Amino acid sequence: MRTTFMANEANVERKWYVVDAEDKTLGRLSTEVATLLRGKHKPTYTPHVDTGDHVIIINADKIHLTGKKLSDKIYYRHSNYPGGLKERNAEEMRSKYPEKMLELAIKGMLPKNKLGRKMGKKLHVYRGAEHKHEAQKPEVYELRG
Repeated sequence: MRTTFMANEANVERKWYVVDAEDKTLGRLSTEVATLLRGKHKPTYTPHVDTGDHVIIINADKIHLTGKKLSDKIYYRHSNYPGGLKERNAEEMRSKYPEKMLELAIKGMLPKNKLGRKMGKKLHVYRGAEHKHEAQKPEVYELRG
């Protein structure tokens, strides 16, 4: 009799991947990275266990947006004080905070619970081509499409 395999923290094997965001579209890159963080690309995927891998994104400042999103897409945040709503367009976010722009897009595709927050901590985004995770010997991940 066969039993269904259920992953747990003891038998999850994590890899490190490097993704180059240069000239990649924000949404298409985000969906693939979110899949890697969740672990859905593995045959051992279990919904209630964090089976995902670590993902390092480099060249976040060279991300591409289609259409008129650079001027029309608005990022909101609130200071929790009356009248404290702040907004920035995507062009300002890409020039000043490209790491935050990618993190918001990817973390928005993860579950909204403890498990999703744990998956989000495995995301490492860097503005330029340098990163500080060489000791983990990350593999280069080629995006589909």
